[in-house]
Amino acid sequence: MSDEHLLSTPPILAEKQYAAPSVFDVAKLMREARRQKGLPAGDVPSICMLDPDGDLVDSLRASGQARTHPAWACYHTTLDLFTLDGYELGIIGRAVGASFAVLVAEELFVSGCRLLISVTSAGQVTPLGPTPYFVLIEQALRDEGTSYHYLPPARYSTLAPALRAQLGSAWNEARVPRYVGSSWTTDAPFRETAQAIAAAHAAGIAAVEMEAAALYALASAKGYPIVCYAHVTNTMATVGDDFEKGPDQGSQATLAIIGETARIWRATEPRP
Repeated sequence: MSDEHLLSTPPILAEKQYAAPSVFDVAKLMREARRQKGLPAGDVPSICMLDPDGDLVDSLRASGQARTHPAWACYHTTLDLFTLDGYELGIIGRAVGASFAVLVAEELFVSGCRLLISVTSAGQVTPLGPTPYFVLIEQALRDEGTSYHYLPPARYSTLAPALRAQLGSAWNEARVPRYVGSSWTTDAPFRETAQAIAAAHAAGIAAVEMEAAALYALASAKGYPIVCYAHVTNTMATVGDDFEKGPDQGSQATLAIIGETARIWRATEPRP
């Protein structure tokens, strides 16, 4: 690549070799963290979730339903375990933002996770109903930086077509209502200008959040099953009484979304 081209190309797009392996390897990081902390070997549950707000984690801990995974070697997070519909799941709270969410997701998948579900609070861009409600994110606008380290430039990153088909055909809408739509993933929530919101609305985008585009880029690059939901709770505080999740901070509704997703995936998952 010429010096002139490098100078004219934003660093986020320059010198990317998408098929090349990373020198800094996640499995080696986890190995060293486990050694330093004196942790035993042990896999995480096959289904894990990210809870960026932390409300579900807090609820599970407060009710005595959560316990700490004894072998989770991440330097930055705690992995809690809980039981849902007779199965043990893992959950990590407060992994907010694209780069942090992907860092944790990489660690989970090398530690035994086979399906990752992310449920994040989101701002309403195109109204689909009275808030709060859930949106299965089928594609996410890449207005963040992390995805460009995993995939070449493109407007959206997307939910894997096979997962999208499974979740569409087998979903019990009467028991667990949810919408399907697009999101806008941003690294800068306090730079959601009127012009940017109008452009997202014109593109038919349902909600704005901070993780999905990067998580779907990771999923596409490495073949990891990842499903992202937007829990639309607010209109960016442009009206009063905003950011309300409903009873128990939306914990039971979130568990219903997770449970339905897990049920469908278990029925069709490829066995290791």
